[in-house]
Amino acid sequence: MPKRLLELILFSTYAELRAERARSYLGLAWWVLDPALMMLTYWLVFDVFLHSGGPDYVPFLLIGLTLWQWMKSCMTHGGYAIWSNLVLIRQVRLPPLMFPVVAMLSDTVKFLCIFALLLVILWSVGYPPNIAYFALPPLFFVVFLFGAGIGFVIAAVVPLLPDLRFVIEQVLTAVMFLSGVVFSMASLPPPWNHVMALNPVNVIMDASRDILMHGLWPNWSALGKVSIISAAVCLVGMFVVMRLAPRYPKLAD
Repeated sequence: MPKRLLELILFSTYAELRAERARSYLGLAWWVLDPALMMLTYWLVFDVFLHSGGPDYVPFLLIGLTLWQWMKSCMTHGGYAIWSNLVLIRQVRLPPLMFPVVAMLSDTVKFLCIFALLLVILWSVGYPPNIAYFALPPLFFVVFLFGAGIGFVIAAVVPLLPDLRFVIEQVLTAVMFLSGVVFSMASLPPPWNHVMALNPVNVIMDASRDILMHGLWPNWSALGKVSIISAAVCLVGMFVVMRLAPRYPKLAD
């Protein structure tokens, strides 16, 4: 990646974060309040009202939703970035791939702020730091790679089929409930629990909870498979975006 393009991406990410903060009266606090309200809603529904949780359900839920929100944000914000900037792409000669990258980096910065708060909550309720924390950087790399891969594929096709956004939102909601985000796949009867365990999102959820709740090293073999699949999807998505790049400016007519 040329140095000037890298500088442009980093500056655009910084500008996007500042602009988003300025658009809200709560500023930085909204980055935390928004996911916190969502977590509160799911906790009330599944633990308080339905009694489907357990003694460790609150940290289980917080970890799952925090990781899922990051992945979903990369998929949707990155996936819609080219479509939402078609006018700018027509006016300025910029590589379309830059827009989803900026959106994903912006969401990653917000995730790190939320994750720092999550750590404080976990430590305060009896889940202290442990040696397995050294596995967090490679885990985060796999999570970002997975979200970016799906995001690039979405970014490539949404400008051509904008109505696809509504289908994507419904699909992601279904994926969340079928991926161990709000309840454990181990609670499902066989053979469904074995089938659902193959879901890459479920692998990521298990790895993050093993590290943060149980002080265990993740399943490196499973994470390695997810990273390989994610890298392949990422390369395919980037390739398709670059191949379709000449068509995007014409779509703004």
